[in-house]
Parts: sequence; C-alpha cells; structure tokens
Amino acid sequence: MFTGIIETLGTVTGITKNGSNVQFDIASAITSELKVDQSVAHNGVCLTVVAVEGDCYSVTAIDETLKKTNLKSWATGKKVNLERCMPANGRFDGHIVQGHVDQVGKVERIVEQDGSWLFDFSYDPNTGNVTVEKGSITINGTSLTCFNSKNGTFTVAIIPYTYEHTNFHELAVGDEVNLEFDIIGKYIQRIIRGYAD
Repeated sequence: MFTGIIETLGTVTGITKNGSNVQFDIASAITSELKVDQSVAHNGVCLTVVAVEGDCYSVTAIDETLKKTNLKSWATGKKVNLERCMPANGRFDGHIVQGHVDQVGKVERIVEQDGSWLFDFSYDPNTGNVTVEKGSITINGTSLTCFNSKNGTFTVAIIPYTYEHTNFHELAVGDEVNLEFDIIGKYIQRIIRGYAD
C-alpha cells in the first residue's frame, strides 16, 4: 500500500522489450536502499524491483500494464514519480493508494496563479470511475484533492513544492497521466452498481 506522497524523482535510463513485456531501468537517489522483490510505485504504478546495479534498478511492466497506463509512452530521460510502500508503523500523510491505475487521463489546461498552478484533467467517464468534490485522487502517483468535479473532468491545485518535487513541472496540455480513483469511492460505486453481466 502507498500514500501518494512522492519520495523522489527517478529517471528512465534504459528500455528493453522482452516479448510483450518491457523492462525499464531507472536511476534514482533511493536505488541504494532498494532490494530485489521490493514494490515501488512509478507514476502510481506498483512495479517489482527485479535487479539493482549501481545507481540504477530495473522493473518489468507486462502488456496489460502498458495498455492501461502512460508507461507505454515512456522514453529514456523521462522523469518518474517514485514512492516505496508505506511501512506498517509509518505516518499516513496522503490517502489509501494501491498502486493499481484505473485509467489514463489527459491534461486539458494548466493555469499559473501567482506561484501555484491549476491543472484541469479529463478522463473517459464510461469506465464508471467518478471523482467527489474535495475528495482524493491520485495523479501519476501523487495524492491530491480534486474540485470542479464533473462527469469526466476535474481540477487540482498544485503548490510550488509539489510542482518542483514531482513531475508536474514537466506536464503539458495533451499529456496522458495515470489516474487511481479513491478506493472508498470505488467500493461504494461497486455496491451501488453491482457487477455487469
């Protein structure tokens, strides 16, 4: 389990295709603290460390993950938000984040407001995912509060610290982001709607 509080940025240094899977090599400030089999969220996607060498480590994404996330568009030099799993005795600073991306969204508008930024996002509402006004949303692994919550759109406000210490400073209009909707909202939605036949 994660909290959506980004620890550091990593940089994609290598991409290797193995059948339908892709191995990503990542350089980061926390590499020396990682070990094989450890789970790390990459832009909100929980991936398992499969190798550690020097200041780089490797993770593998399967075809299903590539299809449902923005990992399919990663290139070398890409900055990635990183978060290790929350320790059992850790402080819960964000919200419950599973590292299971529900769908991708798109940056529709970025507005600077005297030192902070407003980001408008859209997503396909036909998947059944919803946001709640002043509720939690995870964008590229970052725990945020959404507002202007409508069917298929919402807004978040980004403070300077978050802007600089996550990959929000690299986002541009039209970019895809990974969205994980609030787990409590998803359970309520499932109870109300039931299962499709």
